[in-house]
Amino acid sequence: MILQKLTVSFEYPVLFTERVFDPANKTLAETMAGRALLILDANVALRDDPAAYFKAHSIELAAPPLLVPGGEGVKNDLSFLRRMVSAMVEARLCRHSFVIAVGGGAVLDAAGLAAALVHRGLRLIRLPTTVLGQGDSGVGVKNGVNLHGIKNALGVFAPPFAVINDFCFLLSLPDREWISGLAEAFKVAIIRDRGFFDFLSSEAARLRSRDAAGMQFLVRRCAELHLEHARKGDPFETGRARPLDFGHWSAHKLEAMSNFAILHGEAVAVGILLDCSYAALQGWITREEFRSIHRAVGASGLPLWFDLMLQRKEGRLELFDGLEDFREHLGGGLCITFPRGIGSRFETGEIDLGAMEEALLQLRSGRDQR
Repeated sequence: MILQKLTVSFEYPVLFTERVFDPANKTLAETMAGRALLILDANVALRDDPAAYFKAHSIELAAPPLLVPGGEGVKNDLSFLRRMVSAMVEARLCRHSFVIAVGGGAVLDAAGLAAALVHRGLRLIRLPTTVLGQGDSGVGVKNGVNLHGIKNALGVFAPPFAVINDFCFLLSLPDREWISGLAEAFKVAIIRDRGFFDFLSSEAARLRSRDAAGMQFLVRRCAELHLEHARKGDPFETGRARPLDFGHWSAHKLEAMSNFAILHGEAVAVGILLDCSYAALQGWITREEFRSIHRAVGASGLPLWFDLMLQRKEGRLELFDGLEDFREHLGGGLCITFPRGIGSRFETGEIDLGAMEEALLQLRSGRDQR
């Protein structure tokens, strides 16, 4: 036997700026050098002209910008993945070329997968344009698309070359998208940072009303916590525990049940509340802690309930099929993260379905826990 052991180190910057495509802004130009392909989310309103930016900085665009639809549609239809891969190959990009993906989390996920497949990996620069993308998915190492109604059934772990968070993109978001992104901040705060949760609770109404300073702090702190967890934890998810998927076992299922009419952040919000409701029933958080979480999430404008959560299929709650989907996604063993007090967490592989159904019913009724 020859035992091979490899250690690979990854490093990439997460930069914060405004008006990234303003020719006077050197952030992007100083991050890269070489030929590039630009992939644009059709939902994104650009304040400045990328072509003028690249010309001003002598950056060669290998092909005209590729426009793709935003939202889960780009992840549900494999033809968009093929279009992106084909564009990269036809532009004759090499492994020292750059793919610059501008858009929401779904576009970044799909573009990241395409870039990782071509020549076994092109250099990806992400420009997230949503709250969720700038604070969560856009700063991580995951890339993927959906298949057969299963969230991220196809994907790879591939760190980006760089991430550039331009706060100005957030200013043009519809209210629903702005608010939806708050869910991932609640997620990471509840299991990692009591002080951040207290900030979210006290500033929930202002954040809902599009307070710019508050949102800038939220995005940066959320990104810091996600990056810190990946740096100190298990970024490529070789183990069983996935704390940053807190609340996601039901959220992913709910998205699919709604045919993705429910936004990811909206589904995560109620997924968090369901797991906190269950945690309160089990005594892992107090009734008052659950009430404070429920109040803060509601005050931020995030949904507290969807009637679809009680939909039954062949006599069982269809939502609970998400546990089996999650177990398969994890690699065979169920491992769910729950809060143990606000600001800390633990994992368990045992779920009492009777208690989880009671937690679901109590969440619907709004009654206090235990």
